[in-house]
Amino acid sequence: MQPVEIYTSPLCGFCHAAKRLLKQKGVNFSEIDVLRNPSRKPEMIQRANGGRTVPQIFVGDVHVGGCDDLFALEDTGKLDALLAA
Repeated sequence: MQPVEIYTSPLCGFCHAAKRLLKQKGVNFSEIDVLRNPSRKPEMIQRANGGRTVPQIFVGDVHVGGCDDLFALEDTGKLDALLAA
């Protein structure tokens, strides 16, 4: 399974929804809280091609995007293939 990283903030409902989906699927992920670790936000923005909002989700080297993008992959059946690649 590909490593999953998610940049989050504890106040973000979309972050909680994305993490809940990943947990329901049994996916282990690394969480980077940019509120508690603001020095990591520039790294997130660079990796996300300018994306400044949370969550920013990465599966392996693939930038998935945000919560809506993650759920869209799940809804179309493409998330499992991406995780397994």
